[in-house]
Amino acid sequence: MTWRLLRAVRGVTSTPAALARRRARGEGGNAIVEFCMMGILFLVPLVYVMLAVFDLQRAMYGASAAARDAGRAFVLAPDVGSAQARARQAAQFAMADQGLDLGSGFSYQCDGGCLTAGSAVTVRVSYTVPLPFVPDAIGGPLASIPVSSTHRTPYGDYRESKG
Repeated sequence: MTWRLLRAVRGVTSTPAALARRRARGEGGNAIVEFCMMGILFLVPLVYVMLAVFDLQRAMYGASAAARDAGRAFVLAPDVGSAQARARQAAQFAMADQGLDLGSGFSYQCDGGCLTAGSAVTVRVSYTVPLPFVPDAIGGPLASIPVSSTHRTPYGDYRESKG
């Protein structure tokens, strides 16, 4: 009985080094598993946010370039009839450079008459960026971000009026 008691006492009063060795044997390889799980847990949302930000940046740049190019094409047109068609085509080309479709997000407004001396044209391009990998069934306005750009292009005070 004294041997059993002595063994029990030794087991309870083990040195810290012996306890550490006993714990280390039971947790071998867990750090790799924990690192992989935590890496996946943090990496997947980070990649998703980056994809969404890249899509948003692409749409913002496309809308800005489309509004600027459409305004420039409008004021350089020979007459008012072809100005709208040229402006819309320029906006479509600028959006297509970013892999986007212009759709119905194009509008313009002439301040002081179209293509008259001292006037200006204000072009507005808007686009709705859908969030990546969100199905249409749960999409809609909640899963999209609207982007718009407005550009005002003056016609010039000393130009011949064409309108």
